Amino acid sequence: MQWRALVLGLVLLRLGLHAVLWLVFGLGPSMGFYQRFPLSFGFQRLRGPDGSGPVGPSGGPAWLHRPRHGTEERLETPPGQGPGPGMCGPAHWGYALGGRGCGPDEYERRYSSAFPPQLRAQMRDLARGMFVFGYDNYMAHAFPQDELNPIYCRGRGPDRGDPSNLNINDVLGNYSLTLVDALDTLAIMGNSSEFQKAVKLVINTVSFDKDSTVQVFEATIRVLGSLLSAHRIITDSRQPFGDMTIEDYDNELLYMAHDLAVRLLPAFENTKTGIPYPRVNLKTGVPPDSNNETCTAGAGSLLVEFGILSRLLGDSTFEWVARRAVKALWNLRSNNTGLLGNVVNIQTGHWVGKQSGLGAGLDSFYEYLLKSYILFGEKEDLEMFNAAYQSIQNYLRRGREACNEGEGDPPLYVNVNMFSGQLMNTWIDSLQAFFPGLQVLIGDVEDAICLHAFYYAIWKRYGALPERYNWQLQAPDVLFYPLRPELVESTYLLYQATKNPFYLHVGMDILQSLEKYTKVKCGYATLHHVIDKSKEDRMESFFLSETCKYLYLLFDEENPVHKSGTRYMFTTEGHIISVDKRLRELPWKEFFSEDGERDQEEKFAHRSKSQELRIINSSSNCNRVPDERRYSLPLKSVYMRQIDQMVGLI
Repeated sequence: MQWRALVLGLVLLRLGLHAVLWLVFGLGPSMGFYQRFPLSFGFQRLRGPDGSGPVGPSGGPAWLHRPRHGTEERLETPPGQGPGPGMCGPAHWGYALGGRGCGPDEYERRYSSAFPPQLRAQMRDLARGMFVFGYDNYMAHAFPQDELNPIYCRGRGPDRGDPSNLNINDVLGNYSLTLVDALDTLAIMGNSSEFQKAVKLVINTVSFDKDSTVQVFEATIRVLGSLLSAHRIITDSRQPFGDMTIEDYDNELLYMAHDLAVRLLPAFENTKTGIPYPRVNLKTGVPPDSNNETCTAGAGSLLVEFGILSRLLGDSTFEWVARRAVKALWNLRSNNTGLLGNVVNIQTGHWVGKQSGLGAGLDSFYEYLLKSYILFGEKEDLEMFNAAYQSIQNYLRRGREACNEGEGDPPLYVNVNMFSGQLMNTWIDSLQAFFPGLQVLIGDVEDAICLHAFYYAIWKRYGALPERYNWQLQAPDVLFYPLRPELVESTYLLYQATKNPFYLHVGMDILQSLEKYTKVKCGYATLHHVIDKSKEDRMESFFLSETCKYLYLLFDEENPVHKSGTRYMFTTEGHIISVDKRLRELPWKEFFSEDGERDQEEKFAHRSKSQELRIINSSSNCNRVPDERRYSLPLKSVYMRQIDQMVGLI
C-alpha cells in the first residue's frame, strides 16, 4: 500500500505543477458568445495546425496574404493533430496567438459570471476620479494653455520656435484646447456646477482670432465638435444630465463655432478638386507654402460637425464644402477594388499614398459616412458607406468567413494597395481598434467581437496598445501609446450591444493598466515605450474627452445616455450629439443636386465673413428609444432596423 500512496502522491504533485504552470504562463481569459470563442493572451509566432507555420509570399502566415474575395483555400487540420482538451483549434484567435489557455472552463470561471454591482460602482468611480484628476490638474497647472504636461506640471501651447513640429502645432491652437474638448464629459458625468463654470470660462476667455496655423481636421473634431455638443446640451429642453443651463446664455457657443468654421473655410478655396488644404492660419488663411497633400480621413471627416453647424444656422455653406470634399474623394476611389488611398494631392487628385486600411489616414472617413447618414438621413451617405464596407470585406479582411465558427484562420484586417488589393505591409495601427465599434453600429456584431478580441489580446500583453503592431513579427513596430480611446470606445459599444460581462472585465483591465502605468504627479502621461513603460510629458485632450468618457459610460449603467429615451451618437472625438429631427431639415436641398452645384459655388465664392448669423431653435426633440435598443442576442436585422428607426425617427 505504501508504493500506491507514493505513486498517488507523485501523480498529484505532477498535476499540481501543471496547474501552476498553466496559471502562471499563459493563460489569460478566453471568451465565448454565440459558440465558445476562446482567446489566449500568450503571443507566439503564428503557426499552422502542424506547428510549421504556413508562410505567405512575404514571409508571413499564408492566410494573411489571401483576400477574402474569390476562391479561398482553407487550412485543414491534419488527421490526429486536432486540438486536445483545453486547447484551441485553428478556428480560434487563441490558437493563432499561441494556443494556450483556450479551455471553456477558464472563460467561464473568470469572465462569464456576473460583474458585481459594487465592483461596477467602484470602476465607475475610478473612471470619474481619473477624469477629475486629469482635469483638475490641467486647470491648476496648464489653463489657459492647450495641454497639460503632467510630469512637470506645466502647460503646453503651440511650438512657436519650430513651425515644422506638426505633432504639436497641428493640434494646439492657443485656444485652451483641453478645457474646450472636455466640456461634454463634465455634463455626462453630471457635474453641472463645473460644466457651467467651464462654459463661462470658454465664452469669456477663448478666442479664435489667433496667429495659429492648425490642422483643419483636428480643429474641427476637437473644438468645433465640442462647442456644438455643449451648445446642444445647454439648450436641450429636457436637461437629462441635470441642470446644465447657463443663466443669460445667448447661443454664445454657437456663435463661437460659427466664427471658427468661417476661419477654416479658406482651406476649401483655390483647390481644383474641392478637397481642402490640410492646414489654415486662423487669422490669415491658407499659408503661402501650404502642402498640397492631405490624408483621406483629414479631408473627408468634416461632414458631421460642418453639417450640424449648417443645419443649426440654416446656412448650407459649411455642409456643402464638407460634402463636396467627401464626394471628390469618393470619385477618386479605385475602379477595380472600390478602395481609397490614404494620401491625395488636392490639386491633381493623384494618390500619393496608395495604402488602403482601417487605421491612420482613413479611419474616420468610413466612420463619418455612416454617422452622417444616421444624423442627417441622406441616403447617398449610406450608399457610399455600404459600398466602402463591401470593398473592405472583399480586400482588407483575411481569414475565414465566420468569426466564431468554421475552419480556417481568424479574421484580421490588413493594409493593401488600393488598386490591386495586394498586401503592402505586415502591421496594423492602434487607430484601427475603432472599427469593432463601427461594426456594432451596422449590426456586424459577430465580426466586431472577433476583431475586438485581437486588440484586447495585444493590450493584455503590454498593458497598452502600441501605435503600430507587426502581426508577422508578433511585436510592436512603433512603441508609444498616447492614451488613445479607440479600444475603450469599441469595448463600450460592444457591451451596449451584447450586455456580456466580459466587456466590463476588459474595461476594468484597461482602467487598472492606465492607473498603474500612466498616472504621474499631475495627470496621465503618454507611454513612450509600451514594454519598459517609460513616459513622455504629454496628456492629449482626447484622454479627457474620449478615453475617460467611454470608461465612465461603460460602468455607469444608469447614465442618462442609456436611460433618458434620447437617441445619442458620438462624434469621432467622442462628443455627444442627440439624433434630432431638426438635423434632417434641409431647406437648400437643390444645392446638393448636380443642377445646383454652380449656384452653390457662386454663393461660396462670394460669401462674406461678416454675414449675419441666423440661428434655428436647437433644443433637442427627444423621442422614446424603441424597446429593441436593448437585447441580449445581437441580431443583425434588429440592428439595421434600429438605424432605420434612428434615421426615420419613428
